Amino acid sequence: VGLVYWENGFRNLTNNKRAVAKLEDLEGIKLRVMQNTVFLDSFKTLGANAIPLPFSELFSALETKAVDGQENPFNTILSSKFYEVQKYLTVTNHVYSPWIVTVSKKFWDTLTPAEKKVLMDAAVKSRDFERKDTRDEAAKALADLKGKGMQINELSAAEAGRMRDKLGAINTSIAANVGQDLWNETQGEVAKLRKK
Repeated sequence: VGLVYWENGFRNLTNNKRAVAKLEDLEGIKLRVMQNTVFLDSFKTLGANAIPLPFSELFSALETKAVDGQENPFNTILSSKFYEVQKYLTVTNHVYSPWIVTVSKKFWDTLTPAEKKVLMDAAVKSRDFERKDTRDEAAKALADLKGKGMQINELSAAEAGRMRDKLGAINTSIAANVGQDLWNETQGEVAKLRKK
């Protein structure tokens, strides 16, 4: 049973080749991505040489230049010390990384309504605290990364739009995989959020 979701922040790009200010700057960059088809297909479509690699091998792969770059939230970039082996950080905010807090349905179904309310209230309080803390820590991490010498640039809205447009074919395959109705509903919610 899903109670709330926490967040790990937005994912952003780092690499050792060049600042990524436009779509074409991704061309040929060996970019470590998570081991799933959406990330692989997306970054290949954007021109990067997407390489699936377990996170546990990432620092070593960056250090030995087996890959040129990676993408993760600011907090992960800082805590994993990627600034030691990466020069450029591009603020892309290309993927939001939530963490869903769940409990077993079998357990949930044994609780009284009052117990469920206590757990749900606690989950909501934890969500509010965690989201604020994560956002504060992300802002601090970005400043720390700059202080550690990373060259930071922000991808413009126009370039982000170009990348979204280029990913249209990927969106079609995702929609086919998850079902067109769910895809349409999700995209409707995304459109509402972008207007805010």
